[in-house]
Amino acid sequence: MFDFLQRYVFAHFSYKVVSLLLAIGLWWAVSHDPVAEVEVTVPIEFHKIPTNLEISSVNIPEAQVRVRGPERIIHEMRAQEVHVEIDLADVKTGERTFDLTAQQVHLPHELEVTQVVPSQVRLSFDVGMAREVPVQPRVIGSFAPGYQIARVVAQPPSVTISGPRQRVQAVESATTDPIDVSGSMDRTVRVSNVFVTDPMVQIVHPAPVRVTVEMEKTETKGTQPKE
Repeated sequence: MFDFLQRYVFAHFSYKVVSLLLAIGLWWAVSHDPVAEVEVTVPIEFHKIPTNLEISSVNIPEAQVRVRGPERIIHEMRAQEVHVEIDLADVKTGERTFDLTAQQVHLPHELEVTQVVPSQVRLSFDVGMAREVPVQPRVIGSFAPGYQIARVVAQPPSVTISGPRQRVQAVESATTDPIDVSGSMDRTVRVSNVFVTDPMVQIVHPAPVRVTVEMEKTETKGTQPKE
């Protein structure tokens, strides 16, 4: 019996005591770690959206997630470690409501979600579409007395836009930034960017356009134009 105790209990006894004290200390630190709670604001991530569909909702809210857990882990946590995900694998065109629960939140271990705001997100989906629309130059300025615009030419004359089908179909043209021809009496050439007002519609391969504005003399009332 003594040999058994000497071999398995008292052998390296000091190391075993130290290990036991460390284990007790670790257990004490973990079990008595104060609990803390924090709120983090994170974007909502959309996964597995069908290739032929696009989100047509203009405003997509962020999620406010309240997280609770050991204070030391809360202090070490970074906002990037919290993710709110929505699976869009089975969505179709139209409107769809999604519940935001703790199951949609991915976060470090030992932490728990106590609240997600908003609790639901409602989104609209539409088929993606692309088409060409004309470029509409926006010419401004005070013209020289006796002159008016004779012709405005944009090169290229059109651009390709893409986005949700209903929104793309509603766009009539792409507009240039203001082109000031104040005081011009002949031909003015400007390079300008173009845009569409709908934030859900984008210009495919955006590039500046060249706008030429030609002026001409106005006819004075009561006189005949020269032959």
